[in-house]
Amino acid sequence: MEERRASPRLRALKAARIVLPGGFSTFDCTVRNLSSAGAKIVLETTIGVPNDFTLNFEDGSTHACDVKWRTPKELGVAFKIAS
Repeated sequence: MEERRASPRLRALKAARIVLPGGFSTFDCTVRNLSSAGAKIVLETTIGVPNDFTLNFEDGSTHACDVKWRTPKELGVAFKIAS
């Protein structure tokens, strides 16, 4: 399988929160690997998580995300570049 990532991902174990557009709903999650371009996110269920959301880390950093793949309990996301 050909590697298509823009930058290598490093293993991680970081608590984070998925914030849906409008900020009224959130999902607690764990980031399992991370790069400057994206992340693998693990959560209880991906049902109800849209393809675009904001990922908030405990340190206060945030990333707008675009879902590239999903399973019932995992998401692969690319970080959107601010314009």
